[in-house]
Amino acid sequence: MTVILTQPEVRALLPMRDCMDLMATTLESLARGAGTNPLRWPMWLPDKRGLIGMMPGLSGEPEALGLKVVAVFPGNHGSQLDSHQGVVLLFDPDNGVPIAIIDASEVTAIRTAAVSGMVTERLSRVGASVLAILGTGVQARTHLQAMSEARSLSEVRVYSRSAENRARFVERASADFDFPVRATDSGEEAVRGSHIVCTVTSSREPVLLGSWLEPGMHINAVGSSVKFARELDTDAMVRCRLFVDRRESTVNEAGDFLMPLQEGAIDETHIVAEIGEVLLGTHPGRESDEDITLFKSLGLAVEDLAAAHHVLERARAEGVGARAALGGRTE
Repeated sequence: MTVILTQPEVRALLPMRDCMDLMATTLESLARGAGTNPLRWPMWLPDKRGLIGMMPGLSGEPEALGLKVVAVFPGNHGSQLDSHQGVVLLFDPDNGVPIAIIDASEVTAIRTAAVSGMVTERLSRVGASVLAILGTGVQARTHLQAMSEARSLSEVRVYSRSAENRARFVERASADFDFPVRATDSGEEAVRGSHIVCTVTSSREPVLLGSWLEPGMHINAVGSSVKFARELDTDAMVRCRLFVDRRESTVNEAGDFLMPLQEGAIDETHIVAEIGEVLLGTHPGRESDEDITLFKSLGLAVEDLAAAHHVLERARAEGVGARAALGGRTE
């Protein structure tokens, strides 16, 4: 029987800490050569108000075969709808029978932040405690959760263009966590003096400037996943040691990397390593307390599939979710 799982069910079945550990296993497996992760394929609507993205793959560990189909509509920001809508489809790797249909909004929200959290544990300084978040949407919420798992936070600063959104985020976060969370009047005010920075916006123009960066910072750049948008200016990219989830994805999809590349400010050797190489121990990661480390997150199908597989296994064990008889059979 095919298991169907909703957004609230996914949220309950995929704790952030579990997902962070799972993402480490998955990306280390991919770095060893297990699994398959082709580039995603987007289909833009004619007026560019949104796209349908298709992300097929095969995760090596855990073994999970499937496809995420996601509709990305940035215009949903500020509404009751997540900008990312869709489903993760899992298939039995032995016979191709569909075994799960899982809400992709929550899978994406959790696994994206979980990867950033796992990376922050490995690249940020051990004593990093002051967090700046640029953006107040879904990814801001889950990244705050992931950063609180990765490091003991003493202060969180939040900035977005909307004062109303900033206030709402601070109110909710302050109720959920026991460390101080405050809104700032500018991105620069949030970033200067911080130890960890997460950019989780829908902006096409830079929201993080290199002139704001200080030695020892770690940055998770998450919001842009297309070649014509970036959250970091060229100076910020030049000043950072760049780590990526996948080289192939970065050189084809990441505006944060491609725009400075086109300007001649960097070349492809600016990519220090894939995170999987750090996990394998073939690259040391941060080499000095003075390093400014940057993780450019684009998101990989294997991450979605591994997370969906984990959710499915827990759903089966706990009897959660609807069931439907799908799959073609011969008589």
